[in-house]
Amino acid sequence: MARPVWTGVLGFGLVSLPVGLYTATDSHTIHFHQLQRGTADRIRNRRVNERTGDEVDLADIVKGYDTGGEYVIVEPQELDEIAPGRSRSIDVAGFVDLDTVDPVFFDKTYFLGPRGAQYGKPYALLERALAESNKAGIATFVMRGREYLVALKAEEAEGLLTLHTLHWADELRDPHAEVPDLPGKVEATAAEVKMAMQLIDALAMEWEPKAFHDSFREKVEALVKAKAAGETVEKAEPAADPTGAVDLMEALRASVERARSPKNTGEMAASPGARAAGGKKAPAAKKRASGPAAKGRELAALTKAELYEKAAAAGIPGRSSMNHDQLADALAHTGRARRKA
Repeated sequence: MARPVWTGVLGFGLVSLPVGLYTATDSHTIHFHQLQRGTADRIRNRRVNERTGDEVDLADIVKGYDTGGEYVIVEPQELDEIAPGRSRSIDVAGFVDLDTVDPVFFDKTYFLGPRGAQYGKPYALLERALAESNKAGIATFVMRGREYLVALKAEEAEGLLTLHTLHWADELRDPHAEVPDLPGKVEATAAEVKMAMQLIDALAMEWEPKAFHDSFREKVEALVKAKAAGETVEKAEPAADPTGAVDLMEALRASVERARSPKNTGEMAASPGARAAGGKKAPAAKKRASGPAAKGRELAALTKAELYEKAAAAGIPGRSSMNHDQLADALAHTGRARRKA
């Protein structure tokens, strides 16, 4: 059982609820040590005076704020003296509509749990009230010498309260100052909007986080494992070059047909070039042949999320760690095994 990173009291109105704060996420980034080439000697970072080149002891290091013309020197103990004390409670200032909190404000997520079974009822009551009202509690509190703005919300599917640290308003950048070539107000025709919405509907899927995984991290793990065994790893194929500018309506129409064809129709999707040349709809494809080969082609045409749903329904073990081709192959083998049985 994990230890809480903070314990205290959650206060809202006259209600006080003892709670603990638990880390909700883990980083699975693969870390490497720096070594000198040809040796097993570690490379270490040292604190060096850039003028003299001499190493400086930590006790002799102070902080300096650059004002432009000179440094304002601040001693470590001076920062400690003005640092806010650790909060013993999270006092909710008020509740806001969750939909009004822009996702750009959210930073890190923590689980918030009751500090004892006897506090289960007020905890569950607050979770249900927040879920049904779609509200979030806003508060500030101090943890590890830093003050945080936080949002308290309910995770209804888990029966859980979560606490999210938020960015302060002055930490958000102005997108119009940061992003060049924003189009501003662009007039789109009703046909273009309708076609774009059809494309979104054709690509609609259920949110299944386990269907997605860090493929690059898996490749790094495979590389390390292969090199440790004295094996080689094939290089990844270069990314495809972006296509040139095309007619927006033709691109949207071709995208909709391409998205629909594997799942909903037996027709071949026409390419934008074919439509532009003849203006005719592509002929209907011949009826698909039955058998393992045809089944394999059908599976290969599905998206990874769709393959994952089928794998979950078939009870295929280890599906969350499989890529698209592995899922398709596992489903094909499952189908063949059933036909033989």
